Amino acid sequence: MHTIAYLGPPGTFSEEAARTYAGNSNDIICLPLTSIPAVVTAIETDAATVGVLPIENLLEGSVTFTLDLLIHETNLRIAGEIVIPIRQYLVARAGLTLPEIQVLYAHPQSLGQCRRFVERCLPGVATVASLSNSAAPSEALADERPAAAISTLRAAELTRATILARDIADNHSNVTRFIALAQHDAPPTGDDKTSFCFGFREDRAGVLMRALQELAHEQINMTKLESRPSREVLGQYIFLVDIEGHRSDPRVAQALERVAAQTGMFKIFGSYPRWRGEAAHP
Repeated sequence: MHTIAYLGPPGTFSEEAARTYAGNSNDIICLPLTSIPAVVTAIETDAATVGVLPIENLLEGSVTFTLDLLIHETNLRIAGEIVIPIRQYLVARAGLTLPEIQVLYAHPQSLGQCRRFVERCLPGVATVASLSNSAAPSEALADERPAAAISTLRAAELTRATILARDIADNHSNVTRFIALAQHDAPPTGDDKTSFCFGFREDRAGVLMRALQELAHEQINMTKLESRPSREVLGQYIFLVDIEGHRSDPRVAQALERVAAQTGMFKIFGSYPRWRGEAAHP
């Protein structure tokens, strides 16, 4: 029996990512936890086999809390990735119609992503901030006033709320990328990615370019590059990179070895299958 920890409560996009990663396996338990650090600790102590955490959203960018945990606080490895479409629903108790709604419960991020629908279809309706997309429908159903909520489909199912409108987000292409963390990363599949980070002892002209040229020299495609503060010196940064290929591939291994030799801090987060829409298994 495997346990997949995720940032709860049930009904969130994180639960959807965990369920997608589990696929149709019958020997997997999904474990909701109250924070991202709690998910990491659960894996480190074998309370969970795998942990699923958000790392990047199409509209909002990187989840910096997850990135900083990878850099500074854990030696767990990325063993997989999952990409979840962010679909938002307007839900309420049975019998309510749009013109009757007086209060709207929503997570602030979801409210911002559905601004056009709210302004056009719920003008003048009071909004109340919820802690999560799964809490919003529960709070709306408990309100004595005519209330609605912006919800995930899963949360609507769990609370038995009625769906008043579907796909209400302004951008229908929005997705969130999640990573699966485990004690070990994944074996090569032939279609993999590797994530790592590095920093420099000294800030000198050309150091970043020379490090990245090692990837180009081996014709390795870099799919992502971003930076985070080092937390040690103001103006000093750590660079996070995703590349195509597995760290055990000879070309990738040679390039990473040369990058490490040029940097003061170097850490591989893991190699894992590139997401193609199929369910993965821990």
